[in-house]
Amino acid sequence: MEETERVSYRTTAKTVIKNLKRRNMEGYYCETSEEAVELVRSMIPAGDSITWGGTVTFGETGVKAALEQGGWRMIDRATATTPEEKREMWRDRTSADWFFMSANALTLDGELVNIDGNSDRLSLLLHGPEHVVVLVGMNKLVADVDAGFKRIRTVTCPLNAARLHTNTPCEVAGVCSECHSERCMCCQMVVTRHSRHEGRIKVVLIGESLGY
Repeated sequence: MEETERVSYRTTAKTVIKNLKRRNMEGYYCETSEEAVELVRSMIPAGDSITWGGTVTFGETGVKAALEQGGWRMIDRATATTPEEKREMWRDRTSADWFFMSANALTLDGELVNIDGNSDRLSLLLHGPEHVVVLVGMNKLVADVDAGFKRIRTVTCPLNAARLHTNTPCEVAGVCSECHSERCMCCQMVVTRHSRHEGRIKVVLIGESLGY
């Protein structure tokens, strides 16, 4: 990364972090994924439970691998196979100490903009785990909420559809068509503009291009 870009990211992150604080959310800035890994590890007390939603960023940054090796109790939804196991897993995940996710977009004013299909990820953002950590690459910053949803429809959904093979219009044609397909990914569209619970939502901005 060039020094000009590095300085610009730091300056922008300061503004976003200030706006997050106004919305009762904590903000942090890390220049690299390696710094983000160390920050996250320093946050979590020994023995706490950790779960996560569908997120490419969690893996790309190395945060997931670091937590798996750190002795914390990892609650991985992928290990549940039967309906009974999935129901029990959901109960465990809603009561987890820490929930990790990314955001589809983050406005300069500090609003989280997200869409979801099954709504697993957004459910746990909105209610449940004591702490929510949102890992956000600087590529996901947008001017406002409208720009956030535009980004989701033109960038996030086509890429995720190709990754997940949803057979939705955004995979087949590469553009959103406001579909009602069986595997529609835009079932819930949520803007988090304020957190009622101080310190619950922690947004970690990372000076890299991460996720979709």
